[in-house]
Amino acid sequence: MTSAFHPHPEMLRIHDLHAFYGESHILHGIDLKVARGECVTLLGRNGSGRSTTLKSVLGLVGRRSGSIMVNGKEVIAEPTHRMARYGVGYVPEERAIFASLSCEENLLLPPQVASGGMSVDEIYRMFPNLLERRNSPGSKLSGGEQQMLAMARVLRTGAKLLLLDEITEGLAPVIVRKLGEVIIELKSRGFTIVMVEQNFRFAAPLADRHYVLEHGEIIATISAEELPGRMDWLHQTLGV
Repeated sequence: MTSAFHPHPEMLRIHDLHAFYGESHILHGIDLKVARGECVTLLGRNGSGRSTTLKSVLGLVGRRSGSIMVNGKEVIAEPTHRMARYGVGYVPEERAIFASLSCEENLLLPPQVASGGMSVDEIYRMFPNLLERRNSPGSKLSGGEQQMLAMARVLRTGAKLLLLDEITEGLAPVIVRKLGEVIIELKSRGFTIVMVEQNFRFAAPLADRHYVLEHGEIIATISAEELPGRMDWLHQTLGV
């Protein structure tokens, strides 16, 4: 059964978000908002809380408090398995491709849980490499092909809010460029994207806004227009 989707101008709003793993207090009052159709990045050094912020939206942390609004609905008390029905799609850093299934079987595995998911034909037009490799087992796909498949799988479910965790890590430049083109196309189709990204050169031209995290707090919010004047500070802060 697919869920009805009633658009709200704000796709994601996080207020005073705290997150814990066991006794470790990882996020200390995160505040951010993402309008429908925007692409934003979460920047910061390793351990700054970027990936934990994405996982907190999904409930993949030990404990969380504060407010997480998705498409105008409070979801902080919702279990992880319900989040897909609110139009949230997650592409984890580890990709989670099933080695024994073919490329196409991996693609078709998740159910369509919200209306408006992309068809298999649309996905193959966006990722022609996957069409060529549709019968190949997951274990035989390159890192770039696995990353494309992880993204494609989410697009079929009907997700409108995409949480992308380090999608370019370890990939060849030609694949990174392709993923950049895909994100531009997804934005043009009205998808909302939150990226955790170490590759700042990849993220900078794609994002409408950058949130810079340090020790589980947002220390700066930088719009695309402000970015050129903040580059020196960013290089110093991020070590890039």
